[in-house]
Amino acid sequence: MSAETDTPAGAARALRSTTAVRERARQLLARARAGASEGFAVNDGALALAASTVAELTRARFPDGRIPYHSRWRHFEAGGVDRAGQLDVLLGPVDAAVRARAQIDLALVSVLLDAGAGPQWRYREAASGQEFARSEGLGVASFHAFTAGLFSSDPAQPLRVDAAGLAALTAAQLGAAFQVSEANPLVGLEGRAALLRRLGAVLAAQPDVFGIAGRPGGLFDALTAHGGGTVAAHDILVLLLDTLSGIWPAQNTIGEQALGDCWRHPAVTGEGLTAGWMPFHKLSQWLTYSLLEPFEWAGVRVTGLDALTGLPEYRNGGLLIDAGVLRPLPTDWATRPWQAGDEFIVEWRALTVALLDELAPLVRTELGLSAQQMPLACVLEGGTWAAGRLLAQRLRDGLPPLNIVSDGTVF
Repeated sequence: MSAETDTPAGAARALRSTTAVRERARQLLARARAGASEGFAVNDGALALAASTVAELTRARFPDGRIPYHSRWRHFEAGGVDRAGQLDVLLGPVDAAVRARAQIDLALVSVLLDAGAGPQWRYREAASGQEFARSEGLGVASFHAFTAGLFSSDPAQPLRVDAAGLAALTAAQLGAAFQVSEANPLVGLEGRAALLRRLGAVLAAQPDVFGIAGRPGGLFDALTAHGGGTVAAHDILVLLLDTLSGIWPAQNTIGEQALGDCWRHPAVTGEGLTAGWMPFHKLSQWLTYSLLEPFEWAGVRVTGLDALTGLPEYRNGGLLIDAGVLRPLPTDWATRPWQAGDEFIVEWRALTVALLDELAPLVRTELGLSAQQMPLACVLEGGTWAAGRLLAQRLRDGLPPLNIVSDGTVF
């Protein structure tokens, strides 16, 4: 047994890596394949068909073979509008680092607001006259909230996020920006506002990373300070996990160490205090994927993209259920309300991570692309997320296969 994982701080560090995510997800997949799971059966014969579905959709969406990363920046393109270009115009002739800090500010708050919106909520964009729902709607709404200065404490500098601006944010202000009303309810509005206020406190407490103003864009300087023009994707994730762990709801802790998107499952083995914990860090990984482009646009080469895992959320996980790869075993699985911490949901998410790793090479083979040409970030975008949404639309008018009660901070 490792002495390091006998301490809360050491155990938390061990769980803040995608190695831990993958190893433990594979444990639960092997257990399900052995028929020892009470939650799921695995139909390996359906994997090839799922891969064909993903590959077919990828060809249709990107016929030129140029598949972008799965990132928040795709949602900023909703409705065919180049909002990244609009931000460039608003920023004006600034240097690459200033631009990257603003892009990181935007991406970070937008991702943290990207938990499931619920089936009823919509956002109408005044400039384009278009209406958007779900992730695209949340992305477009957060873009306009950012450009309007909602997250900045300085009216003279609206195009930024800072600690004081976040600390003062109310659910009513966020709701107004997101056009929330009784007729247009947004799931987890209070939870989203509280999450951003906690973000403000965490940013203010770490001026060595986020500067005196407490800006998320400080990540750019912290990760490029060594020079060399490169940064590893996993280093982005680890810095996010180390610096932002205090923003997550406190129910998942070892001692005083907040674990965030890391949940108990009795079948997961591990050393010391990590035993029984299944980490995912879904929003942090989604954020990492969404920061790849701001770094690359600033001339920084990001390496090791496939160190990140697939995202265990209801589109990727829904694909595996709807394509028949995973068969839920509880008789009431489709009708009962589930909590994020339920063993069944934790296992579903773990199986999703492990099976996406197996699905990705099958998709690449169908498309004749290498892992270098099509990293996992592109498989997701091509891809598994879109295929999950497509099957959900066909089967349930877009609703996910499972009813998960959301507080706006996980899904």
